[in-house]
Amino acid sequence: MKEHCPGTSSIRTPTLKMKPCPECGGEIEVFSIDTKSKCAVCGFVIYNSVASCIKWCPHAKECVGEDVYNQMTQGENNNK
Repeated sequence: MKEHCPGTSSIRTPTLKMKPCPECGGEIEVFSIDTKSKCAVCGFVIYNSVASCIKWCPHAKECVGEDVYNQMTQGENNNK
């Protein structure tokens, strides 16, 4: 998985959200273009949800990798 989403940089301005660290309670800065972020206090890594991006982004397979892409779209393809 890439560190930053290659599809969002040309589509929209990144947004910032502060999320609580599930490990220590510290705040983690999560930009919308980041696929993961690390807590500055304890080092715990959190991941951004990519499930919705995979449905529309032309860079999804490149971003998450072919295996994850195929797993996440398998249900979609079976419903068509």
